[in-house]
Amino acid sequence: MAEGLRERKKRQTRQHISDVATGLFLERGFDAVTVAEVAEAADVSVNTVYNYFPAKEDLFLDRSRGVVERTSRDVRGRAPGESAAEAVLRGLQEDVEVMSGRVGLNPGMGKFLVVVQEANALQARLWHMQREGLALLAATLREETRAAADDPLPELIAGQLSWVNSALYDFIRREMVAGGHPAAVSRAALGVLDEMADLLGQKVLNYARRPAE
Repeated sequence: MAEGLRERKKRQTRQHISDVATGLFLERGFDAVTVAEVAEAADVSVNTVYNYFPAKEDLFLDRSRGVVERTSRDVRGRAPGESAAEAVLRGLQEDVEVMSGRVGLNPGMGKFLVVVQEANALQARLWHMQREGLALLAATLREETRAAADDPLPELIAGQLSWVNSALYDFIRREMVAGGHPAAVSRAALGVLDEMADLLGQKVLNYARRPAE
């Protein structure tokens, strides 16, 4: 279905506000910028900002929904013969290889991550995003495997796969904040990902394997 004029204008307004806010945060830091200042710079009202972004943190982490859902999407989209862990590892490897912004490897991400590192509110939001992603992944695994309500495995496997995500992102964050070049960090991150895959047990690696066609 084609995007209507109203929807397009709303999307453009949202993107404009987000771009203006991000520029201010990168220039001055997250805590130093108020929502009122974002509204003034974007030439909109404060109410308009809050209509699109319920909280100040949403202005900076405006793509958080995709991050929260990513691992569950990889599991649901796993190929025939592929396990949940293999799908997650494959998705991460692909993102690292193409230096995707989803794993913090696009140019300029170092400055973005510094802003996050210096703002407790953003760190708290990222922690909540990780917990939300973990809960969603556990629910996805339970649904995909038709696990019984008292079966602890979906939560246990989700915890292992969530650890892989978090540990990889933490490694990339440290390297990018330290001034690493995306290409060099990407190569190093692939090695770290291989090391983490080797640490996963066979029960994790074989869990929720989709039947081969």
